[in-house]
Amino acid sequence: MQPESQTTLEKVNSKVRNSLTFRVITIVILILLLLIPVSMIQSLISEREFRQQEATTEVSSKWANEQIVTGPILTVPYKTFVRVQQTNGMGDKLVESIEYAHFLPNTLQIHSIVKPEVRKRGIFKVIVYTTQLTVSGNFVEPSFKEWDISPEHILWKDAFVSIGMTDLRGIKEQIQLQWNQQKLLFEPGVQTNDVIESGLSCKLTRDETSIPSSSFSYTVQLNGSSKLQFTPIGKTTTVSMQAKWGDPKFDGAFLPDTKTITKDSVTASWKVLHVNRSYPQQFKGSIQNRIQESAFGVELKVPVDEYQKSMRSAKYAALFITLTFLIFFFIEVLHSVRVHPMQYIIVGLALCVFYTLLIAISEHITFAWSYLISSFFIITLIGMYAHYIFKHIQISTIFVLLLSLLYGFIFTIIQSEDYALLMGSIGLFVVLAIVMYLSRRIDWYSIYK
Repeated sequence: MQPESQTTLEKVNSKVRNSLTFRVITIVILILLLLIPVSMIQSLISEREFRQQEATTEVSSKWANEQIVTGPILTVPYKTFVRVQQTNGMGDKLVESIEYAHFLPNTLQIHSIVKPEVRKRGIFKVIVYTTQLTVSGNFVEPSFKEWDISPEHILWKDAFVSIGMTDLRGIKEQIQLQWNQQKLLFEPGVQTNDVIESGLSCKLTRDETSIPSSSFSYTVQLNGSSKLQFTPIGKTTTVSMQAKWGDPKFDGAFLPDTKTITKDSVTASWKVLHVNRSYPQQFKGSIQNRIQESAFGVELKVPVDEYQKSMRSAKYAALFITLTFLIFFFIEVLHSVRVHPMQYIIVGLALCVFYTLLIAISEHITFAWSYLISSFFIITLIGMYAHYIFKHIQISTIFVLLLSLLYGFIFTIIQSEDYALLMGSIGLFVVLAIVMYLSRRIDWYSIYK
């Protein structure tokens, strides 16, 4: 009985091992297991990208961060009185407080000359810049009539002008305000955060009962990192910018009206009207958030997107592994070649190593060359291994060509963002059609002889 039982067990085991259905299920399980290292690779890409951001933050913290330039703003304090009931039963009393009215320029012209500089932190590059801002314009005579504030409550003598920069460490020289014929120096800090959170201010030191229409101008030498933006607080705001940088990114609430970009320089200009934004020319209280939301400008970045492209490539890893295993499977079925599950795993791990090579190399050279070098080594490695398995030069050559076509197809999808979905869908349709054609005569219930 013992020999007969062993023979039956061996027959069942042989049928299971040679069953096409069992092999397909095994391949599917292996693909799912290989998604674990793929997920680890995606985490690695995110970690490297985070390290790049850390390097940018570290350099910026020592030079100066992104700059948003606001101002000038004319602010006039005024007294308000609130009737408060006293707790001792002695009736009401008037409590005096100081509030602020803010007036924005009638015209505002800003001319910016930006000089970018590349700093390195390890293997990562960070863009910092120095800019010279020439600011000029005029204010119309401020009026309190629409607010019904008594003239004796307006503190004209305490009026001040303020300007804002998000990082005051970037200021390189003392800023002098030319106010009509008067020259004033800006001092750090502002009396109120209604409009500007971080900035400078100077008192107008006037004893008159009003402020006439006034012209102004000043120059700022400013350091910053990556991004330079302006707020359109003028009734008419015009900004012109020149930078020795060939790969700018215009962002914020407004795009430039005109721009000229060459290989190593960019010039741009904006014109924004007060009706284009969500706050008025004069107001009381705080509108700081709305001021910030209207900012516009340019971002200067190293044209490096290897992490984004590596991540996009890694998202196709499941497709890579599936199609490679599919090629192995059809060669196995159509040419009666046995491929052990362990050999599938080794090939799958080689496909995963492609992504680590891609990330590491792309940190030093361009993504296209990194992809070419990484895919060449991986295709060569898997091709040699496939030749050992198939022991047939023609089959191995076809396999290498198919694998090269697959890598080339995925690279084309990664490079073409606008048509990635269309190309990917067409590619998958073609692959499915080929699979259906090749498998049309396979008896899935049969076993290997």
